[in-house]
Amino acid sequence: MENYQQLDGIFQALADPTRRAVLSRLGQGPASISDLARPFDMALPSFMKHIRFLEGSGLIQTHKAGRVRTCAIDKRQFAAVEAWLADQRALWEGRADRLEQFVIAEQDKAK
Repeated sequence: MENYQQLDGIFQALADPTRRAVLSRLGQGPASISDLARPFDMALPSFMKHIRFLEGSGLIQTHKAGRVRTCAIDKRQFAAVEAWLADQRALWEGRADRLEQFVIAEQDKAK
């Protein structure tokens, strides 16, 4: 089995609705921390914990220009998720195909 340890942090980051909402917003393009925090009813230090978590998991990058910190999605980590999902899809499709073949064979025996 391939090493998917990096996925633990990614899926943990995606498990939180606030972080998913931030990622959805960043899917439209880069945004400042204050713009990202505006829709949420929480103090800025609490919101920054979410930003640091997303940055630590590699899902976003931040850069500071003057007093403004801007966030953007880092697509590289999403490739790891996509690869894992493709492996899981292939595994389950194979199982479903074998189950279908078994059911058809059993139906043919019953005839």
